[in-house]
Formats: sequence, structure tokens, C-alpha cells
Amino acid sequence: MNLTLKVWRQSGPKAQGKIETYDAKGIPAEASFLEMLDIVNEGMIEKGKAPIQFDHDCREGICGSCSLTINGVPHSKERGITTCQVHMRKFKEGDTIWIEPFRANSFPVINDLIVDREAFDRIVAAGGYVDVRTGSSVDANSIPISKQNADSAFDAAACIGCGACVAACKNSSAMLFVSAKVSHLGHLPQGQPERHKRVLAMVRQMDSEGFGNCTNQYECEAACPKEISVDHIARMNRDYAVAVLHEQLA
Repeated sequence: MNLTLKVWRQSGPKAQGKIETYDAKGIPAEASFLEMLDIVNEGMIEKGKAPIQFDHDCREGICGSCSLTINGVPHSKERGITTCQVHMRKFKEGDTIWIEPFRANSFPVINDLIVDREAFDRIVAAGGYVDVRTGSSVDANSIPISKQNADSAFDAAACIGCGACVAACKNSSAMLFVSAKVSHLGHLPQGQPERHKRVLAMVRQMDSEGFGNCTNQYECEAACPKEISVDHIARMNRDYAVAVLHEQLA
């Protein structure tokens, strides 16, 4: 396959970025999107040019590192997959592909297609934990959990923190990410002692990081590679309202 790439290049956080054009020639249809970029970069290195910088790690749709916007859509127009799971057979001979980093003030560009998502780490650190006794692990079935709560917790726990929800939202809201982290622990008995403290801390940290508000247009759910439901946002809002009331009464 022979393709034309329109790639965002930016040498640093404060540098002026721009779109540059590259030819991607002889790309195998069975190659993944990141393998295609590897091929292009190998050619650029051979010519003494600076390769395109992009993030990746597992290349199995697990880590969430491959935060690219492909033709204006975080990860790609394919539902339920990450960038590393996109294959070139989804494109046609002669296609022009626009490749940009995730766009959000809270995700500053580090270099080319790499963005700084440490804001997510700080949100998780603010309240994404439980207090448990130390010592030997308890039996997995010692605490009964309803099927509905278990399914909801698993759905929320599937979040890989890639940031596609933020990039897809016109307000750069992190509500889906934060609600998934809050909901994951909030559905389990082990997460109840910190339930109010958790939602207050994580939502307030989210606000301090500069993420926007949710306007319920569900772009986040559509872009999420793990297809996490926006129902978690509604649940987090209820938990937050109750936690604020408890805080005021205290």
C-alpha cells in the first residue's frame, strides 16, 4: 500500500507545531498502524531525518499508551479498539491519513504525537485506593458480591486510562475516566470505607487539573476503546452529591 501521511510535528511543549507531509510506501496490509509508523520512521532514520515521536508499550490494547488521533477520531473510527489494534487493511491504496496527538489543555504535548497524561496519575493518587488489613490474602469468595455489582465493577475496571474520552469531548472532560475509577471501587464492599472521601478527592483533583465539565453528549463513550458506559458518570454525580452533603453536615 502507498499512503500519504499528514503528521503533527512539534519538537517540545513550548515549540510551534505544524502538520508535515510524508509518503508511506510499500506498507503491508497486514501491518498494524504503529508498525506502519515504524516502517516510515526506519526510512526517515536512513535518510538522516528525525523520526516521528509517538507513545507505545504493550501493543495489545492493554496499556493505553498509543494515544493518537487518526483522521480526527481518537484511536480511529473503529469502535472498541486502541490505535495499536488498528490495521492498515482498514485503509485504501492512496489514502491520506491525518495523525495528531490527543488535544486537551490538561494533556500538553511533549514531542510530536506524545502527550503528558500525568494529570490522570494525580487523580488516581488522590483517591484510587482502599484500606485493607495486612497479612495473608482472604479467600476470593469470602465476601459475597452481587452479580450486578460485580459486572459493573468489572466494566469500570476495564478503563486503561488512555485519555480518548478527554480527546473526544468538546470540553476536554475527564468525567468518564474519573467515574470509572470511582465506580470500580465503589461497587465493591472493600471500597465502602473511603467511598465519600474518594469521590470528593478525585473529582476535586480533576477540577484542579483543568479538565472541562460534562455536557452529556456521550462522545467519551463512543471513543472509549473499552466501551465503558456513561452510566458510571451518573453514579459518580450521585455519590458526589451525597458526599458533599455528608461533608457539610460533619
